[in-house]
Amino acid sequence: MTLTLRPFVRLAAAATSVCLTSLAFAAPASVTVDGGWVRWLPGTLPAAGYLAITNTSDQPVDLVGTSSPDYGMTMLHVTRTEGSTSKMEMVDKLTVPAHQKVALEPGHYHLMLEQPTHKIAPGDTIRLELKFSNGETVVAPLPVKPPSATQ
Repeated sequence: MTLTLRPFVRLAAAATSVCLTSLAFAAPASVTVDGGWVRWLPGTLPAAGYLAITNTSDQPVDLVGTSSPDYGMTMLHVTRTEGSTSKMEMVDKLTVPAHQKVALEPGHYHLMLEQPTHKIAPGDTIRLELKFSNGETVVAPLPVKPPSATQ
């Protein structure tokens, strides 16, 4: 009994060609994240996440969701100061204008990270997923720094 592998080789070549073609025509990401880090606080106190989001597209894009396998809850907040009083408010979205960069930094927009899923300490790296209104999701590794860190 003789088996011919020729049909299987052709099928494998065709499948590989289709996969490579789809990769060649994939649209480049229009949203990037850099400079990220987490300010860790001890015990059950929430941590804060900071980073910069760059939008290279011709249209504004909104940050509409965040999640992390390292924290049970992630929220976008902004610090508002009126006179000598500052307070944090939860924000549903953050718009990044076309061809611009928006920074999440201490005293302004930031991420609140609560309910750690495991022990986290300075020197660790957490994974953060950011979801945008254009359908893109960016995964960013963020180094964890001590409470005294400023950047």
